[in-house]
Amino acid sequence: MAAPLARPAKTPAPQAAPPPKGPAVPAGPTVSAGPGKPGGPGTRRGQRRAVALFTIPFFALFTAVTVLPMLYAAWMSLYREESSGLGFGGTERIFAGFGNFTEALGNEAFLRSFGNIALYCALYIPAMVGGALILALLVDSTMARARRFFQIAYFLPHAVPGLIASLIWLYLYTPGLSPITDALDALGAQWNFFGQDEAVFSVVNISAWQWTGYNMIIFYAGLQAVPREVLEAATVDGAGALRTALQVKIPMIRPTVVLTLLFTCVGAIQLFDAPKLVQLRANTMGEDWSPTMFIYTAAFKGHDYGLAAASSLLLALVAGLLSFVVTKLGNRWKAS
Repeated sequence: MAAPLARPAKTPAPQAAPPPKGPAVPAGPTVSAGPGKPGGPGTRRGQRRAVALFTIPFFALFTAVTVLPMLYAAWMSLYREESSGLGFGGTERIFAGFGNFTEALGNEAFLRSFGNIALYCALYIPAMVGGALILALLVDSTMARARRFFQIAYFLPHAVPGLIASLIWLYLYTPGLSPITDALDALGAQWNFFGQDEAVFSVVNISAWQWTGYNMIIFYAGLQAVPREVLEAATVDGAGALRTALQVKIPMIRPTVVLTLLFTCVGAIQLFDAPKLVQLRANTMGEDWSPTMFIYTAAFKGHDYGLAAASSLLLALVAGLLSFVVTKLGNRWKAS
């Protein structure tokens, strides 16, 4: 019988030599990033150039269409044009100081225009913001179907330019031409869209029709950011759809609501196109129904550019103060 083959002896693996004992060798100097390396001075300069490249066009346009016109209006507000003699010698520009501002603040029509806008805001803002919020909640509900269709359908009125929308509604307000007035007459209801008391409702309807869908999209986007697990927890706790909307969804989109209120208030005091066209039929409104209409009339019909410039600056001041108040109240509401 053959002897078994002998297995070769295993060679022990070489072990790494222990590090020599002695004083530690100091590490070499840290090499900083060079001009061409990430984080170096060259990279930072490139980032600054990129930031400047994207921001300079904005500041250039902002200066051209906002800052310079405001400075020019401030300069014009300090002067007044007066005719010499019997009017045959042309006009002369004289320095008026704050006289134009005093005249604007003492003008009854200018002050009354702010009262008209206050009434307009009291009717328009709750109707538009409330309607947009209700539509957004309905589209966001679990029972909603064809959401994309309703989003587009609600947004379409905003795609119509404001002037065209005002012309459309001016036609719909005109008796004998409008199917709305014909339907009201058939029902025995009497409503004069151009009446002294009804004209403001006509203006509110035009603005609400145009802007409700736009703000509905903003509110719907805010509702999409609400965590789904929060809504599921509310459902598990027994909250119904109405309670979830009032106590969970709306409180969680408070910043969106505050921002919408801010933009709405600032836009409302600059209202021009809708009342200007309605005023063509509603003679009781007058050509100075809103502050912007007063400024337009003073500049292009009265040719009093100093008064118009002073009034526009006062309007800008009111818009700034209104923005401050709405922001403060909104922050308190969000903090609560």
